[in-house]
Amino acid sequence: MTGMQVDVLVVGGGLGGVAAALAALRGGARVTLTESTAWLGGQLTSQAVPPDEHPWVERFGSSTSYRALREGIREYYRRWYPLRPGSAADPQLNPGAGRVSRLCVEPRAAVAVLDAMVAPWEAAGRLTVLREHEPVAAGVNGDRVESVTLRDLRGGGETTIDARYVLDATETGDLLPLTGTEYVTGFESRHDTGEPSAPEAAQPLNMQAVSVCFALEHREGEDHTVDKPDTYAHWRNHRPEFWPGAQLGWVAPHPHTLAPRTYAFSPNPDDDPGAIVADQSRDPGSDELWTFRRILARNHFRPGVFASDVTLVNWPQIDYLGGPVFEVPADEAARHVEAARQQSLSMLYWMQTEAPRPDGGTGWPGLRLRPDIMGTADGLAMAPYIRESRRILAEYRVVEQDLAVSVRGRHGAVAYPDSVGVGSYRIDLHPSTGGDNYIDVAAWPFEIPLRSLVPQRMRNLLAAGKNIGTTHITNGSYRLHPVEWAIGEAAGALAAHCLAGSAEPQQVTADERRREEFRAGLAADGVELTWPKIQPY
Repeated sequence: MTGMQVDVLVVGGGLGGVAAALAALRGGARVTLTESTAWLGGQLTSQAVPPDEHPWVERFGSSTSYRALREGIREYYRRWYPLRPGSAADPQLNPGAGRVSRLCVEPRAAVAVLDAMVAPWEAAGRLTVLREHEPVAAGVNGDRVESVTLRDLRGGGETTIDARYVLDATETGDLLPLTGTEYVTGFESRHDTGEPSAPEAAQPLNMQAVSVCFALEHREGEDHTVDKPDTYAHWRNHRPEFWPGAQLGWVAPHPHTLAPRTYAFSPNPDDDPGAIVADQSRDPGSDELWTFRRILARNHFRPGVFASDVTLVNWPQIDYLGGPVFEVPADEAARHVEAARQQSLSMLYWMQTEAPRPDGGTGWPGLRLRPDIMGTADGLAMAPYIRESRRILAEYRVVEQDLAVSVRGRHGAVAYPDSVGVGSYRIDLHPSTGGDNYIDVAAWPFEIPLRSLVPQRMRNLLAAGKNIGTTHITNGSYRLHPVEWAIGEAAGALAAHCLAGSAEPQQVTADERRREEFRAGLAADGVELTWPKIQPY
């Protein structure tokens, strides 16, 4: 067992973790950042999900550092890929021309830029990054975390890190049970939160589906059919009670209306990628699955370079509803993860062999997995896409009444005096392990209260990702890429601020002078604390 001492330990190298590490470093701290997979970036990379962003992201509604990530990815494509001149000159280049986001990209391109963002700090000796390390134990003294022990997933050795501040940026709030930090999971009850969309009784193991994503291209005339999964018959006939047919099919519930919705699928349309409207407020675009999460559009590049587009499969058909992947025994969680993988492979096999085609035929055997793009041997994402986490019992809990249009009317979301960032997304909850259908509620652009990052009791542990003080309902808005980055950035900055000023987070949240001093520092570092006063949103 080896050991080290740092100012700030960030456990979890997703978007929140990277943003937290960078903010703490800018604030003068020495930092160790750990990640359980081989890639930094979490939902953007190892989980392979293009960013879900609000429609104003190119103009406002994010921080300077998040914009640096986005522009760094665009510059990566301009520098290294053979783009057509018009695409290269487009200041808002969308390499995948996907309709889900103005920046649909290959996971490995995002990894390259995230690695570049942390590289100078590693070279300076201020940052240590431990990839493929997972937390297994914590040393706690009263209300303080003194150390965290991590296992090297490659060699099996352990490292214990002593830290003055510990930030939990893991995908499922792994440090919370290890440190004894109070938390909640699944649905809270309506009697607890007062939320219109909450159930009458709490349901701790009722969580949003996870999905094992994968990237596909299509080679017409070739046969890339995978081996038939052992559980294919099960998934081929699987039909949740609320599904309008078999889940492996082109018909699924519409997230907004719950009515049956028929999806279209047509690989490699000969479209103009520069004409794609990636603004879901004007053109949802999600009825056509190939282009919705396309991550590489061949027509952006010189003729003949790419034989096919590449699209990312993160569709309702692969939402796994069989059970939660945490808060259950480890062997049960592993069974659920493997079942989710088999569901995804079964969806692929169905598309290759049985899926109805627009021309009246069945199957696209030319659909080919892209393991190189996923960074894995089998072509599936390194990790399941995790939509919700354990959530701390925070000094402030964000509830549906804070941002739902149906509750707030024309007043907009609640304005918090301690806002440390902004975000915007509908309350979007996928079907859940308890058998619930989509919950989709219109929401105003919102702020992130500092108190939601701070536990009620623990003095030096901060939430830095999806584990902040939201509810199951409001997690549906606060779980997306730019919001996770904003949360992590605020948490890392708060840790550095407290170290520099010999204060504790609870002292910052309780004292207006301290709080405003911290918020002024965030603003000076390029963090937008409030939304512009424009109408309409």
